[in-house]
Amino acid sequence: MRRTTLAAATAGIALIMTGCSSTAAPEAATTPAAAVPTPSSSSAAAQQPAAAAPRDAKAAVTALTAAVPSIKAVKTYSADDDPNHLLGRPNQYISKTAFADSRIKAEDVEMEDEDSVARGGSIEIFATPADAQARVDYIAGIIKQMPAFTEYDYVHGAEVLRVSKLLTPEQAKQLQAALQA
Repeated sequence: MRRTTLAAATAGIALIMTGCSSTAAPEAATTPAAAVPTPSSSSAAAQQPAAAAPRDAKAAVTALTAAVPSIKAVKTYSADDDPNHLLGRPNQYISKTAFADSRIKAEDVEMEDEDSVARGGSIEIFATPADAQARVDYIAGIIKQMPAFTEYDYVHGAEVLRVSKLLTPEQAKQLQAALQA
């Protein structure tokens, strides 16, 4: 009975996480929202002009790795294997790469998929800063309804950095600063 209940609960959580595996809460600059550590940059940051040709998510994660050696790229998605089925869809991300952060204890994420945001995070690249901000706003709505999915989310131009809630606010801000550098 216990195994059946545990299996059903795990399956339910996995299903929910697949539908919202990119989630965040918008707020001013990098100040955490009340009772939910999901900071994101303000609308002003989302309105920054995007580069002529946005870099892809793999290049963004490579740049993060140079600045924060505790992270490593885990998976770069294609439209065929994106768990959210958003890659390349209208107004959605055009590139996505997941990363792991060695500062997160293995026992805290042993039930998570290798490419789960909980293991470190991900970068999603959008065609426009407005699309990136809309993604963060969408994630924030999900977190507001289901705080268990809390994470840190930052917008920089057309890039969205999603960071595991298992990192401290200071560690998350270190990743944000690296993204913006």
